Amino acid sequence: MLSKLSKKILIYPLFLTVMLYACQQQQQTHQPQSQSQSQSQKKPNLQQQRSTQGMAVSAHPLASDAGLLVLRQGGNAVDAAVATALAISVVEPFSAGIGGGGFLLLRRAETGTVQALDFRERAPRRAKRDMYLDKQGKVRQKASLDGHLATGIPGTVAGLDTVHREYGKLPWAAVVAPAIALAEKGFPVSSRFTKAVESRLDVINKNRAAREIFTKSGVLYKPGEVLIQRDLARTLGKIAIDPQSFYRGNIARAIASDMTKNGGLITLRDLKNYTPIWRNPVCGNFRTYEICAMSPPSSGGVHLLQILNILGDTDLKKLGQKSPDTLHLLAESMRIAYADRSEHLGDPDFVSVPVKAITSLSYAKLRRSQIQMSKAKPSIEVKAVDTQTLSRFVHESPETTHLTVVDKERNVVSLTFTVNGGFGAGAVAAGTGILLNNEMDDFAAAPGVPNLFGLVGGDANAIAPRKTPLSSMTPVIVTENGKFRLAAGSPGGSTIITTVLQIVLNALVYDMNVSEAVSAPRIHHQWLPDRLMVEKGGFDATTLDDLRRRGHMIQQRDGWGNANAIVLTSDGWLEGAADRRGEGVARGF
Repeated sequence: MLSKLSKKILIYPLFLTVMLYACQQQQQTHQPQSQSQSQSQKKPNLQQQRSTQGMAVSAHPLASDAGLLVLRQGGNAVDAAVATALAISVVEPFSAGIGGGGFLLLRRAETGTVQALDFRERAPRRAKRDMYLDKQGKVRQKASLDGHLATGIPGTVAGLDTVHREYGKLPWAAVVAPAIALAEKGFPVSSRFTKAVESRLDVINKNRAAREIFTKSGVLYKPGEVLIQRDLARTLGKIAIDPQSFYRGNIARAIASDMTKNGGLITLRDLKNYTPIWRNPVCGNFRTYEICAMSPPSSGGVHLLQILNILGDTDLKKLGQKSPDTLHLLAESMRIAYADRSEHLGDPDFVSVPVKAITSLSYAKLRRSQIQMSKAKPSIEVKAVDTQTLSRFVHESPETTHLTVVDKERNVVSLTFTVNGGFGAGAVAAGTGILLNNEMDDFAAAPGVPNLFGLVGGDANAIAPRKTPLSSMTPVIVTENGKFRLAAGSPGGSTIITTVLQIVLNALVYDMNVSEAVSAPRIHHQWLPDRLMVEKGGFDATTLDDLRRRGHMIQQRDGWGNANAIVLTSDGWLEGAADRRGEGVARGF
């Protein structure tokens, strides 16, 4: 444990930052904005940050500040990523937290290798395939979304502890300290926080512990008001002393007791047996770059590479980033990938996932030949290729938040984690301050039934004890000629894969700077429902009319995702940016 003096050295600069952020929030509350503006237009296009020594980028200024603080204290990218993630757990509880889970990619400069850590939530031992179905075999509405029964075994603390024990530099207590300060001293909530609470107010008010923390006796906090989370501060203090207390100590007992009282399935045995898993990332080549992303049980890396392979050597730059031909080709490639996702992707510890086949160049060539440039193919006609056909392509010799950190040695962490929907299950484990996830909704409750994000799954993603639900989280690290080039990721449920895809293309094909790459307007297609989402205000009417003539059913929406990225320029500078659609920032020195 840190000495009192050491803890003050770490916490005091962060406390000053909180006060500065409070002043900024008060100013923002007096600047109303037109509701007709898209999300990407609401936030000024802040100049991207440049640094040489290190950089942390996240979805919230205070979390980025925590990461930067740890880098300045001599910590490496792993230390800073852990501090940033724990801080996010305090200041952005509606997106991610210690009651959730996620995935981490780590590139160590010493070896040049990329490692992948799976600390995703898992189904409790007593989970059953039909646990959300009624007697008629129909899905019970919101059973997998609201309350304790929707919660999977949390993995965030175990994951952060695992990567820190192996690769961290500073003491564990030092990287937890900023999060403790934020929970103990409080922070001013933003309008984004208030809107997130409002969207889940009904379910939050049904759970006494959640209501007492995130509302004032059932009434919304106003932007600029300070939220203090004393229970969470005490829990983080215990974790700072012993992270395993979350799985074997008093914290675990409190979680298990709360589950028993509220109809949840997680037991002490479930918590005790939880272990993060080091997996091989999915890597492949695109032009002169090597792309590494998360492997199953995330579908992100598989389908990011699949779509890039389908695009192949098409001269996208000549076509233009916003041309109808480019957008059509992207949409059709996305449609194919999500069709395959629905059939073949799941937890590789339970089902066989044909990663090599789906990411092979020969399979991409087959799928590319099925795209007609003059006409969109209805999703009902786009099928996942059967397993027997896929076997021909195997050549032997598989709401959310994101943060990105690079240190002065050019170690890189790209980390995406979540509690799933906004405020997860809408419930807090009493006395702990831990917001519970509703990650069980990421399983297929029944074949063909869409989840919260409209994604359809089948047998490969059916519920089973200790199984990990399929995810779309896509932390990515890109290298060129053996050197770090780009790291990025985003929240956004089913849109994560396509958001990261477009950031990669924007930076590597269209030569955009990092701020432009994460802020450029986006499109998204996920096979079902059969519609092409386009960002409002991002594409001109002539382009949209052209896409409609090809058969695309256009749905215009306010901007989605809340991405961030760091690139290494040719002259050795780190450049980072957070998405204008959110409130995040890049911090470097």
